[in-house]
Amino acid sequence: MAVISQVITKKYAIYNSDCIEVMQSLPDKSVHLSIYSPPFAAANGGLYTYSSNERDLSNCNDYQQFFEHYEYVVREIERLTVPGRISAVHCTDIPSSNTGKDDYLIDFPGDIIRLHEKCGFRMIARHTIWKEPLWVRNRTMTKNLSHKTIVDDGVYGGVASADYLIVFRKKGENKIPVVHPTGLDEYAGESPLPAEVLKYRGWKGKQTENRYSHNIWRRYASSVWDDIRMNRVLPFQDCKEPDDEKHVHPLQLDIIDRIIDLRSNPGETILTPFMGVGSEVFSAVRKGRKAIGIELKTSYYRQAVKNVSEAENYKEDTQLNLFEVNHAN
Repeated sequence: MAVISQVITKKYAIYNSDCIEVMQSLPDKSVHLSIYSPPFAAANGGLYTYSSNERDLSNCNDYQQFFEHYEYVVREIERLTVPGRISAVHCTDIPSSNTGKDDYLIDFPGDIIRLHEKCGFRMIARHTIWKEPLWVRNRTMTKNLSHKTIVDDGVYGGVASADYLIVFRKKGENKIPVVHPTGLDEYAGESPLPAEVLKYRGWKGKQTENRYSHNIWRRYASSVWDDIRMNRVLPFQDCKEPDDEKHVHPLQLDIIDRIIDLRSNPGETILTPFMGVGSEVFSAVRKGRKAIGIELKTSYYRQAVKNVSEAENYKEDTQLNLFEVNHAN
């Protein structure tokens, strides 16, 4: 399968193609950070199907086959990653079905961890991302995640499973430190910073005294992220195809912004093999990095082209409302 379409600029390259084929064309040790949300492995049909394309990982016959194919992706990422550098994977526990009774959860994050260890990575962090139960219910229509379920029989009541951002480091020594000479300059989250630390923003003295950066770091270094703005996502509604799609939701920009700030230097290369509507590329470009994004589904890719083209014009204070989407409808 050749590249269907592509846009290549000095700051990013995005492709409408199979990610394996594009990654195989890239040189060894050329990526400083990868971040992505893989297709969530569907169990018994499952909740997470993204397209009818036979190359789509979400259309594998079963859970085992999914990991057989996903291993090719992880091995390519390992080859491309600079020694000592990071790959961050967004995932969640997978429901066995959506029938409402006798459902169970599959440890998808655990299997992702074991696969990465097999392929030359080591887990160094796991951030738990809290989600509000009614928001999840309205978005996914999970049958056991409703108040009525516990009224009728609490045994079958569901839980709004957290998302996870699992951070892996490739084996080897990192020879180019990821430095923060002015500390952390931008907070990506919904909880306001204390008023008394705002005067330290842009602090010119010793960074050990920078209370603005220190306050952000305390939130980012937490194992639980309960301040992610769930609706701070790129536009995606125009790319939905109801005939072959059960689930779509872009990765929140707060999550991407945090990992890029923490784990990469300006000017370095960020990779996302499952680009979707362009969220990781968007954040990378906005933060002064170079980006490579690959997306199999044409409707997603077309939306990514539009979204990424706006990255350099994005202003946090004035344009945030453009990215707020009400997912309850």
